Amino acid sequence: MFQLTSSAFPAEGEIPKQFTCQGEDISPELAWKNAPRQTKAFALIVHDPDAPRAGGFTHWVAYDIPAKVNHLPQAVLSGEKLPHGGLQGKNDFGQLGYRGPCPPSGTHRYYFYLYALDAELNLQPGATKDDLEAVIKGHVLEKAELLGKYKKN
Repeated sequence: MFQLTSSAFPAEGEIPKQFTCQGEDISPELAWKNAPRQTKAFALIVHDPDAPRAGGFTHWVAYDIPAKVNHLPQAVLSGEKLPHGGLQGKNDFGQLGYRGPCPPSGTHRYYFYLYALDAELNLQPGATKDDLEAVIKGHVLEKAELLGKYKKN
């Protein structure tokens, strides 16, 4: 089974403050295993469906992560490129890269979705969640997910 994990928090666990707007606002480490053999690239979306706006709020978009890569380190820098290949898209803050949880009230759920794809997408840097979802249609071999929660103190 295709699996996504983080050394920063357990599945369905609390996301530590350092990965949020109340801390350092850095990305957590992510690792994956058991991707389908035919995988050519990975794509990542981090999304908060509980945000008080239609469609929720996207915190991170990344794509064309090479098939040989099986993790993203903690504190990936903002910008067009990922450390081991791949590109970063635009989050709903309007920036490239990761921005952490910052719910206005209550506990929100943050879904980390990793898609194993049968093709590279050849999108330019700065694509949005909607752009990515449109081009991966028909190319998803499998999807892994990791859920984290956060509530501001």
